[in-house]
Amino acid sequence: MQTPQLSSHRIFHTWWPLATSWLLMSIELPAINAVIARLANPEISLAAFGGVMYPLALIIESPIIMLLAASTALSKDWTSFVKIRRFMMVAGASLSLLHILVAFTPIYYIVVIRLLHVPAEIVAPARIGLMLMLPWTWSIAYRRFHQGMLIRFGHSRAVSNGTLIRLAADISVLSIAYALHSIPGTIVAGCVIAAGVISEAIYVGIVARPVIQHELKPAPPAEVSLTLRAFIAFYFPLVMTSLISLLVQPIGTAALSRMPQPIESLATWSVVSGLIFMFRSFGIAYNEVVVALLDEPRSTQKLWRFSFILILITTLAWFVIIATPLSRFWFETVSALPTSLLGLAKLSIWLALPMPALAVLQSWYQGVILHSYRTNAITEAVVVYLLFTILTLLIGVRYGKMTGLYVGMISFMLSTIIQTVWLWLRSQHALHAVRQRDELEISFPPVEILP
Repeated sequence: MQTPQLSSHRIFHTWWPLATSWLLMSIELPAINAVIARLANPEISLAAFGGVMYPLALIIESPIIMLLAASTALSKDWTSFVKIRRFMMVAGASLSLLHILVAFTPIYYIVVIRLLHVPAEIVAPARIGLMLMLPWTWSIAYRRFHQGMLIRFGHSRAVSNGTLIRLAADISVLSIAYALHSIPGTIVAGCVIAAGVISEAIYVGIVARPVIQHELKPAPPAEVSLTLRAFIAFYFPLVMTSLISLLVQPIGTAALSRMPQPIESLATWSVVSGLIFMFRSFGIAYNEVVVALLDEPRSTQKLWRFSFILILITTLAWFVIIATPLSRFWFETVSALPTSLLGLAKLSIWLALPMPALAVLQSWYQGVILHSYRTNAITEAVVVYLLFTILTLLIGVRYGKMTGLYVGMISFMLSTIIQTVWLWLRSQHALHAVRQRDELEISFPPVEILP
């Protein structure tokens, strides 16, 4: 009897809840930007949020970002789950302490003024917002760890439901802030982020309990027991990957602050990057799908075909936004971007045309590499990405005549292309292995033994 082939229906039903979750998360930034753009001093608040608060918070949480992929790949039995959970709790506490040191001590001024060299007008507002974002890291560590286990056991829909809870909390706080209309934008942003991540973490923890009790605990032990050494060997390259990739955020802030129109570029960057992330989210969600389903018999061809279709659909949708009045509607009506920044925003998104397709390709190649447990290749790719980003931004700073936003977008696009090419090169061995596995399963299907 032949082993059943992975169906497109199953791929889609694993992907769409994750894609919905990422899309809903991507709405969070535009929603925050849209409200604070309608409050007092919008350019200052947008620049403080997008140029300082959010990038610094991302850097602090970077070691736990890949817990979703790690938990999806490794939470196969109770013993492995407990070991990863212990790491999650220690990492969450340690990184929260680091957040306190950065936001609540003079270290903040060293980072923001001396290193990033941001405009003086946004230093104080950004600090208050960063203080309010303290619950961010531990909540995300807890949430991503449990989400990975849920995906592993086929409950990816719970992930999207959790994001709906988070978005509902965001909208509630934003509605109150907009109605009062007297709270500074950075305080609003910090409160929204904190309320969203806490509510989602609580929901995911509640939903995960019956799955842990009735599905994870009775699961057979993994063929190879997960040791601390094996986990560190698997996860450390992923930590370095997220840390290095997120270093681009403050490096970009520092570079844009040293080029023409710094406040305008930082303010517009937050809005533009939020829109780009919405369209990249469909591809980003595909990473965990590949990790979870590549174990299935004869899955390679089906997963690649789904990747190709996803590339076509997301690129076409993104082109329609860029090339029609929909972009002006988004920036002017939805995001309430000041009129002086509309031209910057509309031109810059053309530079990001390949980004949705590149997100799908990266998830495909990264998923294959994660499946092979050779995660060093992912770190190598992001190092190449960082180095190329620094090089292009340095050229922009030295040239000094091009608006910082345009230099940032060009750097972002070219670096992502280079990173994707590197992932493609380093995934070839693992791709060959899974394709060979599939061919053997077709040539020598398992024999059904009759009683």
